[in-house]
Amino acid sequence: MSSVRRLPHRCAVTVAALAVLAPGLVGCGTPSDPVDDLSAIHTPDVTAEPSAFPVGAGVDYQLGGAYPPGEGVGIVARDSTEQPAEDVWSICYVNGFQTQPGADEWLGERPHLVLHVDGGPLADPNWPDEYILDTSSPANRLAIMGVMGPIIDTCADAGFEAVEIDNLDSFTRSADRLTIESNLALAALYAERAHDRGLAIGQKNAAELSSDAREQLGFDFAVAEECHRYTECAAYTDVYGGAVIDIEYADDLRGTFADVCADAETPASTVLRDRDLVPAGEPGYVFEHC
Repeated sequence: MSSVRRLPHRCAVTVAALAVLAPGLVGCGTPSDPVDDLSAIHTPDVTAEPSAFPVGAGVDYQLGGAYPPGEGVGIVARDSTEQPAEDVWSICYVNGFQTQPGADEWLGERPHLVLHVDGGPLADPNWPDEYILDTSSPANRLAIMGVMGPIIDTCADAGFEAVEIDNLDSFTRSADRLTIESNLALAALYAERAHDRGLAIGQKNAAELSSDAREQLGFDFAVAEECHRYTECAAYTDVYGGAVIDIEYADDLRGTFADVCADAETPASTVLRDRDLVPAGEPGYVFEHC
């Protein structure tokens, strides 16, 4: 499911920050580069320091629609189009490396930013209405930030405490057109934008990239889907400690949910949800938390 800089010119900061991580994959755009919005380069002042992840808090994952969080919930994730939940640590979902479902304006207005293979836009095979963004060049990454940067700003302005950036691993679905380094270079821009707007930033899935996301890019927490089901939880907690959220799905558990919560490797902030993440009160709704 599958989405402020202090200096007047952001590239002075970014090139220095990324030169060690991805030499040759960073650089300033020229006037002919397809930057869609000057907010990719110019950013308002910092609003606040990111707040700390509430380790051990109960979590609810509401990407399918917002509803009042239940008893014992201290963390709620919602889509960037929603308002944050009140009186909890609220996470804003941003699909950072693929288009949102139905976002055909990317193809109509920014086709150069969508990866094309064999003459057509490349979709995620598991989410065929999401197209993979082309992170392969510095110009493209700045142009993608021209679209995504203002979404991160909107999350901050709405009052969210954090953003989670989905599909960091889109390079694995790119027909070998993208690299780990190009996606990490864009992820670094997202981390800088989020921190400059006073937001914590979360890695979504891609367990094998946890060390890079945390240690090199400064990501603050992780959001994993089914890390117990696939025996990956330690890959996150070894890096992020208690700042990890796990979402397990009722249709594909390894054992029972009681088994999930009893496992010493399961993060404290683990929730059981229906795979469609429907709002409370709708058919198929499932919710429990450890």
